[in-house]
Amino acid sequence: MKTAFLFPGQGSQFTGMGKSLAENFEVARECFEQADDALGFSLSKLCFEGPDEALKLTENTQPALLAVSVAAWHVLRVETGEPDYVAGHSLGEYSALVAAGSLSFADALRIVRKRGQFMQEAVPAGVGAMAALLKLPAGALDGILAEAAQGELVSAANFNSPDQIVIAGNKGAVERAMELAKAAGAKRAIALPVSAPFHCALMAPAQQRLRAELDAVEFRDLQVPLINNFQATEIRSGREAREGLYQQVPNPVRWVASMERLASCDVTRWFEVGAGAVLAGLLRSIVPGTKCVSFGEAKDIEKLAAEPEA
Repeated sequence: MKTAFLFPGQGSQFTGMGKSLAENFEVARECFEQADDALGFSLSKLCFEGPDEALKLTENTQPALLAVSVAAWHVLRVETGEPDYVAGHSLGEYSALVAAGSLSFADALRIVRKRGQFMQEAVPAGVGAMAALLKLPAGALDGILAEAAQGELVSAANFNSPDQIVIAGNKGAVERAMELAKAAGAKRAIALPVSAPFHCALMAPAQQRLRAELDAVEFRDLQVPLINNFQATEIRSGREAREGLYQQVPNPVRWVASMERLASCDVTRWFEVGAGAVLAGLLRSIVPGTKCVSFGEAKDIEKLAAEPEA
């Protein structure tokens, strides 16, 4: 029986996240203290108390979600043992690399805060957009994107599940793609409340700025293999880890292929580690019949009693 730990990305945040972990587990409390020290301000207070407006700023959201995931991981690993594989959705790949022993927690926090700033600054407000296309008929995506572009940019940003594809690019092109998708038979096309068009070529300036930050820190070889976003392939070296984080910025998150890869590696025991339960829901759609335990609150410890040991 193989175990995988999955780490969520941006969009899972909420005010109050991580508070019950810090109140009930010393190792989680220490984790938030380390985060506050590394960043030079009270990230823990922002996670526990908000305000929402500040927590939603990308430069704050990214380190906040990382801190909650790493705190949850420290608690979970004591209860379940170490995983056989890790994976993280976009930002969550940083959490996964901390769990795999490749990247230090302090370095990860500092990088993702800069990553959030670079992403926010890459595209002026109002220029870009993202949208989720639900139950788009198979084979329709490429034609829709080509027709919607009209000299602008729109591309796939997240292959989240068989029923959910997220697109990103220039606002006009994304809006045109939404209408074309509905005309092609998509069940819904939903504009996403994001501050920038992530995982598309408009993020190239952020990618270039991030290179220096990634090159400035040590990436050790992984103690646990990771299935990365960029290629949906298994990596084990620090060199591959650094390159994967660089390449993921303007490229789509291949989450469906990543989860299918884990399932093919005989993973049958799944945990979502951090805020929310987004990845558990996606996994049920990708690998039908799969149970994924979401662990991000102190009360979630009760779920583990029913879990078989690896």
